[in-house]
Amino acid sequence: MEAWRLSQMLVTLAERAKADFASTVAPLGLPMHLARALAMLDEPAPMSELAERLECDRSYITSLADQLEERGLAGRVPGTDRRVKLLALTNEGRELRDKIAAAVSAGSMMLTRLDDEQRASLAPLLERLLGDELVVL
Repeated sequence: MEAWRLSQMLVTLAERAKADFASTVAPLGLPMHLARALAMLDEPAPMSELAERLECDRSYITSLADQLEERGLAGRVPGTDRRVKLLALTNEGRELRDKIAAAVSAGSMMLTRLDDEQRASLAPLLERLLGDELVVL
């Protein structure tokens, strides 16, 4: 029963965090799926890697890349292996990604509901639960 209760709390927390993220990025004029992609792109990355990080089908990434390019937020660039295309943020994309990060941080329940000590205790627990699936934004 304990595992069930903990799982329910984690699912509820994840759903709430997702809804908070969507409402935070909406005023920036960006749909959540594009905001998530921007948040994942720090350095140019192969589109297949982005698909893994977003946990979506590789074919969907092509559509995301197209939409980000249409908005001038990212572009496809050749990698060291010319057969692999990387998705890289433009200057405008980096600026918007930084605005998203600032907006999410400002309204984050992690900051508003937990103090420094509690956040420091939570981080290693989440890292342990996520293990190799840890994605740093």
